[in-house]
Formats: sequence, C-alpha cells, structure tokens
Amino acid sequence: MGDYIKNKVSPEDVEELKRSIQEKIEIIKENTDDEETLNKLDDFTSFIDHDSKSRIRKKTRKYKKIDKKLSFYQKFKLGLESDIDIDPSRLMGLTDGIFGMVMTLLVFGIALPELQIANYSDFVTFMSTLTPTIGVTIVSFVLISSFWIYHHEFIKVKRLNIPYLWINILFLICISFIPFTTSLIGNYSQFFLSEAIFGLDIFLTIMFFLLMYHYADSRKFLEEIPSKEEKRYVIHTFLILMVLTVIVNLLDFNVSNKFIYLFLLVPVISTVRDIRFKIES
Repeated sequence: MGDYIKNKVSPEDVEELKRSIQEKIEIIKENTDDEETLNKLDDFTSFIDHDSKSRIRKKTRKYKKIDKKLSFYQKFKLGLESDIDIDPSRLMGLTDGIFGMVMTLLVFGIALPELQIANYSDFVTFMSTLTPTIGVTIVSFVLISSFWIYHHEFIKVKRLNIPYLWINILFLICISFIPFTTSLIGNYSQFFLSEAIFGLDIFLTIMFFLLMYHYADSRKFLEEIPSKEEKRYVIHTFLILMVLTVIVNLLDFNVSNKFIYLFLLVPVISTVRDIRFKIES
C-alpha cells in the first residue's frame, strides 16, 4: 500500500477519495444538528476543496485517514442513534411503576415516635413537630404528580434509541431521589444545604424532562409531531418552573421556610398555561 501511495497515486485516485469523503460528510450533515460537528465537517470540506495538485501524495494519506475516521464516526453514530428493539410501552410501564413507588415512599419519611406516647398532650406536641415534614411531603407529592402528568401528556413515543432511553432513566433517577431530599428538608430545613439539595433535585428533574422532550421531538419519536406553538408552550412552561424552583429555594432559606409551599403553584401555573394555550390555538 505504501508503494501504491508513493508511486501510483493519480489525480483520479485523489478525486475518488474526495467524492467518497464528500458523500459521507453530506450524510452526516443530514443526520446531525450539532453545531460543533457541523463546523468540523466544514473544516474538512475546506481542507479538501483548497488542496493543490503539487502535494497529491502527501494529501492522499491525510484523505485516507479522514475517510477512515468518517467511516468510523458514521458507524458509531448510526449504531448509537438507531432504534432499539424495546417496546415503548415497557418504558412507560417502568416509568409509571417508579412514580407509584416514589409517591408511596414519601409517606414512609414521616416517622412515628420511638417512645410510646402516654397522654394526649404529648400526642398533640408530637403531631405539631411533624407539621413541617407533613407539609413538605404534600408539596413533594404534588410535584411528583405534576411530573407524572407532564410525562403522560407530552412524552408519548412510538420508538426508542439508546440516548433517549438513558435520558429517560436520568429523569427517573431524579424522581427517585425526591423522597430522600424531602426527608432532608423536612428534618433539617435550618440548613441551607438541605434546601439546596432539594431544589437541585427538582431543577434537574425539570432539566432532564426538557432534554427528553427536545430529543424525542428532534428524532421524530413522538407519536404526534408537535407544532411550533406547542413546543414553545412546553419549553416556556418548564423554564418558568425552573425559575420558580430557584426563587422558592432562595426565599425559603433567607426569608421563611413557609415559602416551600409556593411549589403548590406548579399545577396552577400548568393549568392556567394549558387553558391559555388551548384558547389561543
């Protein structure tokens, strides 16, 4: 192969390699919207188009390396993004199961006293100490219920691939941590770190939902292709919830821990925006 490159490389060979590379570049461009990848492909194209015949042998080696890299990239990308043989209904079943389990686990975060309560006044005192934990549990239950509604309303997929599957799993991981972060904020609300962990968990849940929705839409996984207005409505709704999460955590720690109940506005915001979207549509 070395002798071939050194002695028998012709302009026709180079042109054939160029055409091969250009074809692969066009295929990759059609299947990606990643700006960094597109910029690199443009660099490859510029590199090929401005080549001079006086350096054919040297450039041929580089072309072959580029051709090999593009071939590997294509195979890897196609393998990664190709549909997998998993029924989407099984993913929905897993999602429903985790949501149900997490909702149930929230109640177990409300612990009974270790010692037996002997009289009514002690029982009233105990119940009063549980009030913050019960309140946060209700807030978390409403949040999880809202995320479950969002998932069933906006995430109806007809097929899957590996990246989408793992984005969905990361979303479910965040959901699964809500009982733990709820216990933290219920028992240690005096510490900002507990507030921050709870807020971060909710923030990441919203972020992964948005990523999951965007990816499913870009890959045409959704059963019904959403309009531009619907996509704008969904994205803006979740951006509002992200901002609300940050505001609630700052107010909850710096002003009063009662501000945690502002999270109860989540279903209200969603309902109002849903009604407004339907009216305007």
